[in-house]
Amino acid sequence: MEDSPSTKSVKEQAQKLVDNLSEDASWEDLMRQIYVLQAIEKGLEDSDAGRVVEVEEVRSRFGLDQ
Repeated sequence: MEDSPSTKSVKEQAQKLVDNLSEDASWEDLMRQIYVLQAIEKGLEDSDAGRVVEVEEVRSRFGLDQ
């Protein structure tokens, strides 16, 4: 099983992101990957800390169909 991003050092995570980019990737592609990784980690932290909102409540707040 692979280590979760939070158990790897920043250097290890950055190296993996770079290694997984295509040869013709741009700086924007790399920055997007970094942003996505950070957003996922933040979401997992929020979930672990109980900072979540039920889907039904979000739908209600935004007037979306159930």
